[in-house]
Amino acid sequence: MTIIWHLLFFAAVVLGYLLQLLVWLVIANAVVSWLIAFDIINLRNRTAYAVVRGLDRVVSPLLRPFRRFIPPLGGMDITPVILIVLIAAAQQTLLGPLIAWLDAMSSGAMQT
Repeated sequence: MTIIWHLLFFAAVVLGYLLQLLVWLVIANAVVSWLIAFDIINLRNRTAYAVVRGLDRVVSPLLRPFRRFIPPLGGMDITPVILIVLIAAAQQTLLGPLIAWLDAMSSGAMQT
């Protein structure tokens, strides 16, 4: 039984790291889009194009549902901020207590 708790604990911790990685990818996508808009990054460069397309393929499906309902405000797209807030809220309200509970269960299971 303790192996199951440890595997669930490991999965929850990995999920937390993946969510944090996703936050950083959303931030990177927003920064890259600004750099493209100000013509600092040239998409004719193959490496830059590949990086931008890779970021866009990861982040765009997550932002698309929010972009349907939230229009750009004064030319600024605030959907990345909303996605980051939702991910942080999920980490705080769901993942944090889950990890604490699994940690308590695994240590309690080891004592018996």
